[in-house]
Amino acid sequence: MTVEEAARRLRIGRTTCFRLVMSGEIESVTVGRLRRVPVDALSVYVAKLRRPAAAA
Repeated sequence: MTVEEAARRLRIGRTTCFRLVMSGEIESVTVGRLRRVPVDALSVYVAKLRRPAAAA
């Protein structure tokens, strides 16, 4: 999916999502000149966010 689609699914801003992708917090791949986010990368990102809360 595109970074914009990922942002909509996470209900975050487009700029925030691009920042997370560029920092590597959300996995992405480059296809030619296009940046794409694998669908399962969103689940992995959300799981990483939940881990510290579960440990506390």
